[in-house]
Parts: sequence; C-alpha cells; structure tokens
Amino acid sequence: MAEIQILDQKTIDKIAAGEVVERPASIVKELLENSIDAKSTAITVEIKDGGISFIRITDNGYGIDNKQIPLAFLRHSTSKIKSIEDLVTVSSLGFRGEALSSIAAVSQVELITKTPSSLTGIRYVIEGGEEKQTEEIGAPEGTTFIVRNLFYNTPVRRKFLKTAATEAGYVADVVEHMAMSHPEISIRFINNNQNKVHTSGNNKLKDIIYNIYGRDIASNLISVENANETAKITGYIGKPVISRGNRNFENYYINGRYIKSNIVSKAIEDAYKPYMMQHRYPFTALHIAIDQSLLDVNVHPAKMELRFRNPEEIYPVLYEILSDALKQRELIPQVVPGKSEQPKKEPIKKESVPEPFENKRKSLAGTEAKKVTEPSVNYIKEEPVKYMEVTDKKPEAPVQMELFDDRLLSKSARVKHRLIGQVFDTYWLIEYNNSLYIIDQHAAHEKVLYERTMKGLKDKIYTSQQINPPIILSLSIKEEEVLKKCIEYFNEIGYEIEYFGGREYAIRAVPDNMMSISKKELFIEMLDSLSGEVTKVQADIITERIASMSCKAAVKGNNRLSTEEADKLIEELLELDNPYNCPHGRPTIISMSKYEIEKKFKRIV
Repeated sequence: MAEIQILDQKTIDKIAAGEVVERPASIVKELLENSIDAKSTAITVEIKDGGISFIRITDNGYGIDNKQIPLAFLRHSTSKIKSIEDLVTVSSLGFRGEALSSIAAVSQVELITKTPSSLTGIRYVIEGGEEKQTEEIGAPEGTTFIVRNLFYNTPVRRKFLKTAATEAGYVADVVEHMAMSHPEISIRFINNNQNKVHTSGNNKLKDIIYNIYGRDIASNLISVENANETAKITGYIGKPVISRGNRNFENYYINGRYIKSNIVSKAIEDAYKPYMMQHRYPFTALHIAIDQSLLDVNVHPAKMELRFRNPEEIYPVLYEILSDALKQRELIPQVVPGKSEQPKKEPIKKESVPEPFENKRKSLAGTEAKKVTEPSVNYIKEEPVKYMEVTDKKPEAPVQMELFDDRLLSKSARVKHRLIGQVFDTYWLIEYNNSLYIIDQHAAHEKVLYERTMKGLKDKIYTSQQINPPIILSLSIKEEEVLKKCIEYFNEIGYEIEYFGGREYAIRAVPDNMMSISKKELFIEMLDSLSGEVTKVQADIITERIASMSCKAAVKGNNRLSTEEADKLIEELLELDNPYNCPHGRPTIISMSKYEIEKKFKRIV
C-alpha cells in the first residue's frame, strides 16, 4: 500500500483553484462580480490573447482597505457572509471567498486599489499564491486587477485551454451577460486593443440588446413587465420571427445573477410552443426578482445553478406572464425580399467610463484623478417602433407585424377584408390595409380544429360519433400500459374504448371532428406519442397530445375550398387567442406590403 501523505499548502491551493478557475472567462466573471458588489458604476474589462496572457479589470467602486488586502487573498475570506445562516439570504454576486485565492494560486496578480477615505492607493503583487510586493501609489478611487500568465505554474492545465479566439469568445459571453444583468452599470470590453462592447449605464436594457445582438433582434422585441406576490418580471422577449435553433439566446437573470434553470427554461419554451416550430427557441432578456430566502445559489462552484424552495410556484407565474405578452401582439410574419439597410448612426454622446489604470499612472501620482470621457452611442429611442407603414423608407428585414388598433384578425377589420381567391388550391389571398395576406388553408384548419378540441376538453363539452363495425386494436405490452393510464383522457375527448379480451381493445366511438380519420394507425400513432409522458403531473401534456391529433382531420393542401368554406374558416380563425401559428408552430398567415410589391415592379425606386 502506498504511503499516505498530507499535501503541502501550495498543492492544496492549486487543486482548489481548479474548482473556481477553469479558464480566463472564470477569472473575468469572478472579478466582474466583485466590481459590481463594490457598487461600481463603470467597469472596463480588457484582455489580450483570449485572457491567457493578460486580463485587466478596472472599476470605480469603493476599493479595498490597505489592511484588508492580504486577507482578501486567503481562502474562504469574504466580506459577504459571516456565518452559515447568511448563505440563506446572501444577495451579493460573489460570496464564497475563494475567487482571489484561486486566481492568485495559478497566475501573476497585480492589484491597485484606493478607498474614498485614503489619501493614496496601494499596489499589491502576488504570484502563485506568494506575496511579492506592497507599496503606496497614486491611484483613482476604485480597484484595478491585472492578471498575467494564467496557469504559468500549472502547465498541464494550460494545455487544456482552447485557442485565444475561442477563449476570448467565452470572455465576451461573460461580459455580455453581466452588461445585460446590470444595465445601470457602464461596462466596456476591449479585446486585443479593440472595443467590442460599450454600454452607457443608462439603465435601458433595450439599448444593450441593440449593442450586443444588433438591429434585427432589437427591432423585434416585446416588452414584459409584471409582478405578483411570487416574483417581479421585467425585460424583453423576442417575436417568434427571430427564433434560433438552440437555447443560446434564452437569457434570464434572477436577482441580478445570470442563471440556468430547467424550470425557467421550460416555462419560457412552453409559453412559446403555440407560436414556433419544434426545435426552435426564443430570444429572451428577462429580469426576475424573487425573495432571496426562496432561493439557494450555493449549489455549484460557478454559481450558475440554483434551487427554488417552491419550484411549482415560479413555473405558472412565468408561463402566464409570457403567454399574455405574446397574445397581445398580432404576430404575422412579413415577407421582405432583399437585404436590410445598415442602421443609421446616432449623434455621439460623452459618457464617463474608467480608463485602464496603467495609462493614467504618471498623471495620477500625487494628484487627483481627472475624469476621463469616452464616446457612447445612444442607439435606440424609446418611442415604439411601428411596422407595415407605407413610407419612402426601406423597411427592415426580417420584421413581424405589430398593429394594435388595426389588426387583420379582428371583427372590425373583418368587414374590410377583400377575399381575392385561392392559388395552388392551398393558399387564400386577402387584400387589406395596403397589404396582401396569404393564408395557408391547411395550417389554418389545423389550428381551428386543435383549439376547438382543447376548448371542448376545458369546458368538458364533446360529442362522439359511433363506429360500426368498431376498430379492433391489438396492442403490445407497452402500448397497453400507456392506454390504461391514459384511457380517462381519451374518454374526455370523445373516444369510447372497451376491453375486448387478451391485449385487444375495441374503439366504438371517436370524437366528431375526427370521424374522417377514424383509423387504427392514427390511434397507435397517438399512443406512441404519449409514451414516456404518462404521469399525473403531465395530464395537460397528455390531453394536448391527444388534441393535436385532431390536426390529422384538417383539410389538406391541393384541396379546393369554396369561397363560403374559406370565409367560414377565416371567421373561426378570428375567434382564437393565437390564430397566427398551427399547433406545430408553422405560420397560418404571412403578409407582403404594397410597398414591397410596387418596388419589385420598379414603381418605386
């Protein structure tokens, strides 16, 4: 048996550092959180070589007292908590007391700091966990951290870092999330001497979204603001037209902290489900304020995960708020051929931001720091953006229609519709308000049938149609198990199913609106879709899956409808809360403005 030894402190510190410092982005995150906790109003982050060789973070916060500096670099030293009880209500971003110790253990750190009450600042150097130098120095109020040569003393870990460009991307993600979570703070990000992000700190989240994500995203946002006894939710969600193929654009911040939560993600995606196709995910930038005692963020070293004390409460609150926000908009995708114009530059304003300390050292020695100004662009005006207006300006692409007083699918607008006809035996054309609207009869009929079935389930109103002879099903063991657990839901929707012996069952009646597709294959397909979803908690999912099968009865493309039938279909579409997407997320209606049509015919140059 090998001899048991106690590790020396240096080795212990390096191992512990691995839990906190994974890459340059980890350092930037920890130091940014400290700057925010220090009540900074302006922070500059600068990196070189992806942060591997150089990271500098400068803030104008309240600094660190010179007697406290050595303590700050000890393990488990923190000003945020004093006892285990404080973990329950901790509201600061950083609180474990491991960040500075871990960073100093695997890099060369230089700290320059000055508190408001001090006449001079302090320069403190620590490398590989060993103190090297302490001296007084002229400095502005606040703190500057310079971190050089990450993992210089642990080369094996350095080999696991990605390329400089990839590491810089991770750092950019951290900075962007910090800027979005704290719009009241001016945050600047410099990568290899190039400005990448610069927010004004004007507390306008929409300006930051424009700065980070660009014009297409910023021009397709829906404002969210709601509160109840459980949570306060503010921010923006994107219209379905700017959805993405992954969850990278789902941003939400709980009590100012960027967090990942399965409960929150599920609430967001379920609210969007009627408006988007499968495997598409929305853009969100939501600030969620919750009583700190209901959360536990002390779950993971990166503090990216949390536990809710009552998780069943947050889901319905968030789901209902987002559903209501989406229902209040008329979300008809507009076909806009061609490329969009580049955004016009707004007048440049001067904003106060911190300058990297090394550029100021000479001028600051023994004198007061002068205010430094940098340009900041005021990107977006607060007036609501309107679309579909016919002007001499080129429209944006893509955009999504948002008309509140003149909606296509409203009873007041209905009488002004001009039903032109049908093309390809599939699409109906409507002229209204200087635009051409195209309705997919199959998607529209699917939506009408689905909503009709769901309403019947909710109101406990359904009708059945007897089948003679009945449909006889021979089920596998798994299919029979699913049927037994779901049979009450099938009965609610209008099926009559009885045991027929062995593993066979007889379907003697089907819902009225599914009479045309009362086939054995459809029912088996329904059972297969429910496999794995059968629990009491998921009863709503089960009924929705069953109801979605009613879509199979919808009129298909290439089936000519009469004008009266089309008129009736449009009439039913008007009654729905969300008439814009079929149950699978495909659009039921698209539009093209008169302006775009005339431009294509060169009537407008």
